[in-house]
Amino acid sequence: MKVKIVSRKLIKPGTPTPQNLRTYKISSMDELNPTMYVIGILYYSSSPNIGHLENSLAQILPQFYPFAGRYIKEDHLVNCSDQGAEFVEAEVDCDLLEITGSGAERGELNDLLPLEVGAADQLTDPILSVQITKFECGGTAIGTCISHRLIDACSLGTFLSAWSKASLGDKGEPIIPNFDFPLYFPAENLGILDFGIERTRDTKHVSKKILFDKKAIATLRDGVSHLFKNNERPASRVLVVTAFLMEALLRSDRAKHGQPRPFIMAQAVNIRERTIPPLSKYSIGNLVSLATLDYSADESKSMDYERFVTLLADSVKKAVSDCTKIFSNREDGHKIMVDFMVSTSEKTLDSSINGIWFTDWSKFSFYEADFGFGKPIWTSTANIPIKNHVTLLNTKENDGIEAWVNLHEEDMVYFERDEEIMKLTT
Repeated sequence: MKVKIVSRKLIKPGTPTPQNLRTYKISSMDELNPTMYVIGILYYSSSPNIGHLENSLAQILPQFYPFAGRYIKEDHLVNCSDQGAEFVEAEVDCDLLEITGSGAERGELNDLLPLEVGAADQLTDPILSVQITKFECGGTAIGTCISHRLIDACSLGTFLSAWSKASLGDKGEPIIPNFDFPLYFPAENLGILDFGIERTRDTKHVSKKILFDKKAIATLRDGVSHLFKNNERPASRVLVVTAFLMEALLRSDRAKHGQPRPFIMAQAVNIRERTIPPLSKYSIGNLVSLATLDYSADESKSMDYERFVTLLADSVKKAVSDCTKIFSNREDGHKIMVDFMVSTSEKTLDSSINGIWFTDWSKFSFYEADFGFGKPIWTSTANIPIKNHVTLLNTKENDGIEAWVNLHEEDMVYFERDEEIMKLTT
């Protein structure tokens, strides 16, 4: 797959940003994120009117005004002087089905993004960059990069929904982004945690897509149905897939090292609409707390799928409950959000510990993003240069999960040899 860049330009907001909004100070939670872009790729069977996409982007940028600015890392703020969002047009020498059918080679999907994932935070780096790639068959991919310094995956979903609604001329419920979160957790000049992300493409970190279809989900649920006899609802798709992958990741880690190791697993929990008072579902920023499992090497020996289902369910339940305490007083909120994020991140970066991150993107409506030429036939992420990171995406039919497992290439060898993983992938 060879991608050719046809044009690259800046799209400025349709109306100038008011003087009182020209400086956007990020939150303390934003400060803690690795230097990278939050990425997403949407695939369509037909082609857009490029001019229409440019116009609709310019139309919504006044609402998403920091996205057209530039980050000044020394001051932990965005200069919102309408420098512009980047808009890239590209062509690729293959058909869309070659990507969505048999699947692209590792790393090839990154070519459908306008920037390298780690090339963020410099003064000249755009906060927002999009790439419209046309395939030989007439299909299209829309690749989006937005700085993790400002957003999480939910924010990405909000932006794509707003852009697609503007493209359609949708007059339904307006999407009004809210940038007030730094008022609750102002920047503290915290040091950036070093996740080892480079600005250039890192080929040593590789991604594997694993599809858990409707049948696989049903099988996983049946295995723990006895745990949910008193509940009307069965175990969620995300819960059973996360538990299955955790067990597999621990097995492959034991295979590599020849013995069990202590592990910490962290799962991002969206705090929007769960706090008191509730934050808007359209709040922009890194609005996540963590559900975690933290166990010693000896304790990890007894971990199996069923045990993980129970532990993960309890951990997420506690994290959701803690959301109600975030605004109760500043000290409690800081412990739940900032302090816990720092301590957990530091543990995952300890080479003697098997640290694993999970993030659930299955509820962010990516498959509803219709820009006027149909809804996506597929959505994906790409290679993310962070080891031991799992992203869970919805399937188009809304009955399965696609898990994107990012590991160091040395660890991926053991993971791919795991018998349970091989059953799903061969």
